[in-house]
Formats: sequence, C-alpha cells, structure tokens
Amino acid sequence: MLLATVLLWALNVSVTKYILDHGLAPLAYATVRYALAAVIFVGLALLAERSLRIERRHLPTLALAAVVLWLNQLSFVLALDATTATTIGLLLGAIPIFTALFGVALGRERLAPRFWTAAAISAVGVALVALGSGGDVAGGYGGILLGLGICATWAVYSIATAPLMQTYSPLRVSAVVIPSAWMLIALSGIPQTRSQDWHLGWEVWALLLFATLGPLVVTNILWFRSLHRVGPARATLAVNLQPFVAALLAVLLLSEPLSIVQFAGGLLIAAGLVVARRRSPRAKGA
Repeated sequence: MLLATVLLWALNVSVTKYILDHGLAPLAYATVRYALAAVIFVGLALLAERSLRIERRHLPTLALAAVVLWLNQLSFVLALDATTATTIGLLLGAIPIFTALFGVALGRERLAPRFWTAAAISAVGVALVALGSGGDVAGGYGGILLGLGICATWAVYSIATAPLMQTYSPLRVSAVVIPSAWMLIALSGIPQTRSQDWHLGWEVWALLLFATLGPLVVTNILWFRSLHRVGPARATLAVNLQPFVAALLAVLLLSEPLSIVQFAGGLLIAAGLVVARRRSPRAKGA
C-alpha cells in the first residue's frame, strides 16, 4: 500500500506541473480537483457505509484536519507554480522530519536514536536540494519554502487524523474532511477561477481526472490504512522513496534539469531511508 501510494504521489508532481504549465491557474486547478474528489468520496462513503455521521467530540479534530489540508493544497499548487517538479519532488523527503518532530511534541511517537540520525541525514539532503536549485528557478527560495510547507502541513494532517482511524474508516474521514477543505480552497481561488480560460486541451482535462482519481482518491485510502497499521512516523519513512521517483519522472516526462548538487541531496535523502529502515521506530500505542 505504501509503495503504490508513493508511486502515485510522485507521478502527481509531474502531472500537476504539466497542467499548470498548460494554462490552468493553480487555485482554479485545486478548486476543480477537490470539487470532483469531494463528490467521489461522499458518494463512495454513502454507498459503502450508508452514513457520514461523526461524533460531536471528534468535530474539532476534523475541522483542524480540513484547515491543514487546505493549507497543504495551497502550498502544493503554488510551490509547483513557482519552481520545478524536480525540486518539489526532492523536498518531499522532509516529510518524515516534520512528522517525527510533531509526533514527539504531541506525545504520539516514541522514536529510537537511529531515527534521528536518519532524519539528520535527510535534512542535509534537503539543504543540498535547496542550494542546488533555489537560485536558478522561477520564484527562487519562495518556491522552496512553499515546498517545505507541503511537508509540514502533511505531517500535521497525518498525525491529527491518525487517531480517528480507531473509530472511523479512512473513507468516512475523507468524505467529511475533503469537502470541508474544498470550501476553503474554493473561497481562496475565487479570483483565479473567475478569470480562468476554460478552453483547454483534452490532455489537460484527462490528466486532471487522473490527478483526482489516482493520487488523491486511491492514495488517500491507502495512506490512512497504512497509518492505521504502522503509525505516522513508520509510514512516512517509506515516503523517502518518493523524492527520487518524483525527480526521475520529472526528468523523463518534463525534461527538467537535475543538478549535481540536487542529485547529491537526493542520495542523502535516500541514505536516511536506509539508515532508518535498519531499525524501524515503534509507534507509541500502535
């Protein structure tokens, strides 16, 4: 489940970059994509479970998840609009770093020293990726900061929603959170959505459909099932595979450059994964 999720997420970086480069504004894209995803998730949840009922005590957590997911999607589309898919793909290797920090701060995770060694190695890799690309890409370091914002918000989202999986299915959680996040995205994207020229080629619409069904709908379910099985920190270790896959796909599909410094950073991010996998941290109360 984790490997399938990583592959689809990695491909989504290049797909989204292509869509944004071919006429669809970032927030207009996010608005349409999440509107379609909201309809799909609500339909699937009602078909499978016949209910979207959430206990009142869990509503604050779900509201927090919706706000964080909104920030995550704003960071994602704006980062890809400002910089290359290769750079953003490599930066996503920082997700375990943020997840570990937030998890420890909240008392959700108990991590072995080896994990922190792995996180430090990955952090150096992230720094090299930034140094290798920040001065040469459109948007400069602003795009890189937005890329790190993707990592931070996804880590918070994963930690906040993981306990809900003890009570609800990933499908029901998504059916509530994604429509809520879509309302915030739609409000934020009103100016771009109004001015958007919707006369786009069929390729853009086909890729938008794929970006919704694969990297959003399918991976959302797989990701939270993985969180339920192994805990946030252990699950996000596998996400360290994503940077190389995303960068490779961006180079092959979009013909984007990959500097030696960026490549060295990617190697260090991968090395962090190898170190961490030698002794996986145990999630507290998993």
